[in-house]
Amino acid sequence: MRKVVNTMLVKVNSVALIGLDVVEVTVEVNIANRGFPGFDIVGLPTKAVAESRERIKTAIINSGISFPEKRITVNLAPADLPKEGTLYDFPIAAGIIAALKGIHPSPNSLFFGELSLDGSIVANKGALLIGLYAKEKMLIDIFSPEISAKEISLVGGINVYKMNNLYDFTRYLDGEIILPNIYVDNSENSSNCHDNFDYDFSQIIGQAKAKRALEISAAGGHNILLIGSPGAGKTSLAKVFPSILPPLTDKERLEVTRIYSSVGLIDPVNPIIVTRKLRSPHHTISYSGLVGGGSVPKVGELSLAHKGILFLDEFSEFPRNIIDSLRQPLEDKKLTISRSKSTATFPCDFTLFAASNPCPCGYLGHPTKQCICTDSSIQKYRSKLSGPILDRIDLFVEVPPVAVEELSDNNVLKSNESSVSVRKRVVTARNLQLVRNGGITNNNLQNEQIKKYCPLDFKSKNLLNMAITKYNMSARSYFKTIKVARTIADLAESKSINFDHIAEALQYKNNL
Repeated sequence: MRKVVNTMLVKVNSVALIGLDVVEVTVEVNIANRGFPGFDIVGLPTKAVAESRERIKTAIINSGISFPEKRITVNLAPADLPKEGTLYDFPIAAGIIAALKGIHPSPNSLFFGELSLDGSIVANKGALLIGLYAKEKMLIDIFSPEISAKEISLVGGINVYKMNNLYDFTRYLDGEIILPNIYVDNSENSSNCHDNFDYDFSQIIGQAKAKRALEISAAGGHNILLIGSPGAGKTSLAKVFPSILPPLTDKERLEVTRIYSSVGLIDPVNPIIVTRKLRSPHHTISYSGLVGGGSVPKVGELSLAHKGILFLDEFSEFPRNIIDSLRQPLEDKKLTISRSKSTATFPCDFTLFAASNPCPCGYLGHPTKQCICTDSSIQKYRSKLSGPILDRIDLFVEVPPVAVEELSDNNVLKSNESSVSVRKRVVTARNLQLVRNGGITNNNLQNEQIKKYCPLDFKSKNLLNMAITKYNMSARSYFKTIKVARTIADLAESKSINFDHIAEALQYKNNL
């Protein structure tokens, strides 16, 4: 930092967070000797920012610094960009302190953080996003709350100075202390990170067909719908599903961590997200809670499930508009939220894992319990799932109640396979398709790519054509069956799709 003579104007670099985007904000602090004493913040601040005046003043005083009884004006530029949140507390306070000392912060530095009344600097969400932005803009010095410093340092190539309080910052300006630049070794987060799950495939009793469908879904990224009575094990299957998914790549880890950082869902001790997340919103969730929204758009559950699983239990109980909101994200793998003040695009490349009862009472087709639903109530219940949504689901699986004889200890020990064993096949199949398909999973193949990578022999094509005629399958269902068959072939490490692969794929067609 350099000394500036006879100046009371200081500029401090900070940022604004809009969804997953970071925008430059310059905090201009002017302390005037003329005029009545006052403290004003301008530049389109929200109420939370405007209320920070008393918090900042009290934090400065409690840090042993005399607050100037002068005219203080703070401008958050650009003035036409709405400013919300508390991350401007520290930049404003730093600007005031620097101005009092006649010091101008380096133009290559960046400040953010909330203040407590005692002068402590508190963490803010979006630290990783801020770090990535700083590196891109070559702002090599970041003054960060201590709890956020490890998250920012994941970026690498920048100096992260962790700040505990304003008193330490003042001592740093006076040259009394040297702030440590921290470094994080991410390799410690990557070793054996994919074997620590609360649930394992070996815990699921019976349900051989459903477990096979989960394996296919995990290998090819296929959306799946389980239909069965209460207690059949649908939720348990969803809980073990993450344990057989391929580990996140380095690129995917950064993508997912960025999303979780934007909403403050990062563990400060282990900030990098290393496993695929299972998000399970309740059927009473609002539209904005699922999709995202707000005056300044924020991510919803669809984006929090990015590169992971969106588990919708009691699928038919969700409101029709909520279910239909899945159509575009399932197709485009992203969504755009437009507001009068801003627009944000969020990634949402997830696997849909849905579970539903066969009828309102849940016991249609149950071997021992009688269904009490009328035909009209069953039809109304199922009509909530529109054709376009069902067309975007690849695997339909009936989950019957587990037979009593399967509950014996001997049968459990003989038949249950561990998640580690299943995941090995899934990873092998996923790697085969990524190499063959040019880096995309079978579920994301387009029609032209299907023709290129999924050729059928005469016998297989004949079987599929017969199924189309018999079951009146749509064109989307036709290509979807081929994609599922391609994944089944990959699990068998077969270079071509044969008759058996098509036959198995047809077992998971829509019977609703």
